[in-house]
Amino acid sequence: MQEQAVIDRIVDGKHAVLLVGEQEVERIVPVEMLPNGAREGTWLTVSFRDDQLVHAEIDVGRTEAVRERIADKLNRLRARGRREN
Repeated sequence: MQEQAVIDRIVDGKHAVLLVGEQEVERIVPVEMLPNGAREGTWLTVSFRDDQLVHAEIDVGRTEAVRERIADKLNRLRARGRREN
């Protein structure tokens, strides 16, 4: 079964902590199992078998949408800060 996951953090350069599914279940996977270009904040479509990652691909659309939403929020906060000074 495929699920959505986000790379929460990279630990010791060898392990990635994924937050999987709507409940954001933490799963630790070897970094070498991740697709090329994946980094913290990247959204993935993943499949596990017996708690082992068997497939991961970058969800480019969702990753970009989240990054754009965050950038927009930061820009609005910065603009509000300039108006208040």
